[in-house]
Amino acid sequence: MIEVGDASAKVLRAIRALPPVSVDLARASGLVLAEPGVATTTSPPWDNSSMDGYAVRSSDIVLRNSGGNSTPSLKVVATIAAGGFAPRPLGAGEAMRIMTGAPIPVGADSVIRIEDTDRGADRVAIKDLRDLQKNIRRAGEDFLEGATLFDKGVEIRAAHLGVLASAGVRSVNVHRRPRIAVISSGDELVELDDFTDEVKGMKIVSSNSWTLPALIRDAGGDVIDLGIASDDPESLRAKLKNTDGCDLIITSAGVSVGDLDNVRAVFSELGGELVFWKVRMRPGAPMAFGTLNGIPWLGFSGNPVSAMVSFEVFARPVIRKMLGHSLLHRALVRVRIEESIETAAALTHFLRAIITRTDDGSYAARLAGSQSSAVLSAMARANALLIVPAQARSNPAGTILDALPLTDVISMSERFAIQ
Repeated sequence: MIEVGDASAKVLRAIRALPPVSVDLARASGLVLAEPGVATTTSPPWDNSSMDGYAVRSSDIVLRNSGGNSTPSLKVVATIAAGGFAPRPLGAGEAMRIMTGAPIPVGADSVIRIEDTDRGADRVAIKDLRDLQKNIRRAGEDFLEGATLFDKGVEIRAAHLGVLASAGVRSVNVHRRPRIAVISSGDELVELDDFTDEVKGMKIVSSNSWTLPALIRDAGGDVIDLGIASDDPESLRAKLKNTDGCDLIITSAGVSVGDLDNVRAVFSELGGELVFWKVRMRPGAPMAFGTLNGIPWLGFSGNPVSAMVSFEVFARPVIRKMLGHSLLHRALVRVRIEESIETAAALTHFLRAIITRTDDGSYAARLAGSQSSAVLSAMARANALLIVPAQARSNPAGTILDALPLTDVISMSERFAIQ
């Protein structure tokens, strides 16, 4: 039996980022750059106005103001709309009406916001001088053509898409999404569509067929659902033979020591190489890792809670590494437990918990309900897995432990905090 940390290290050492592929920018969201993103244009491409107002020469206004005129007046010679250009350079004593985003005319060095003027059409009076040499966004202020916008390893999110699009980048080289085969097994299981009145009391719905694909998609992978294998070795053999072209195989059930737990045996028959079997953790101790024809394989317990815990501890980091991420694990959160917790075995325990932020900014944790491996609803209520070390068998209320968040955001608020 291997320790959790050692098991995770062995798994991740065997995983590599998937080869780069070129994808259209429209399909790049959530993927990781395999090569730097480089600008093909300059942004902004020209000096442009950050305000609706009047483009002017500050020297004209200063000169007129110093002559004792408290409200300098300039001749309006043109209007520049966003998407248009000035018909000519700006001359002495002149102003041009300009809209936000419109190019600054040659000769202008200031944009006076419209509310600081009398809004004149033929002549404009300047009522406030606060905008002298202001309100101009300079060409290249964001980036220049040829500049590296984002380094390899950066995940493309909404803002990245906006930057890349504004830089004229139509496609990017990214690590593709891993194709992950999912196989559940057990004669007692049926698909939800086959759960009829006739089988109630004799069969159960394969919840792993729902939870594992959902977790895979959430982590960034593509699901190849190969369905449910019976406890007949031939059925499992046929499923495993359909994994060609996949990047990862995840099975649930069949990795324990029962007479009908056939996964490891069939895996070996097909040429699979087993790296380890059984991890010092609860839930999820019956867990295997190996390769089948070069494809990494994670074999989880069939228990739904165990399978989900094993996924969070082992599979999510694997998928992230395949996607090209360098940060593979969700950061642990230090929490103070609100109740006494006792564990029965010298194993690392992952307990379904609810963590909340306290008034002093720290985190508190309480159990999300029964920790029986049969209670999947406690997993649904939980937002974290409370990690109880193997040596910490007795933990009174107030003990500080680590927790593994199950979501990227630990808590939401009903209102905006800033007043």
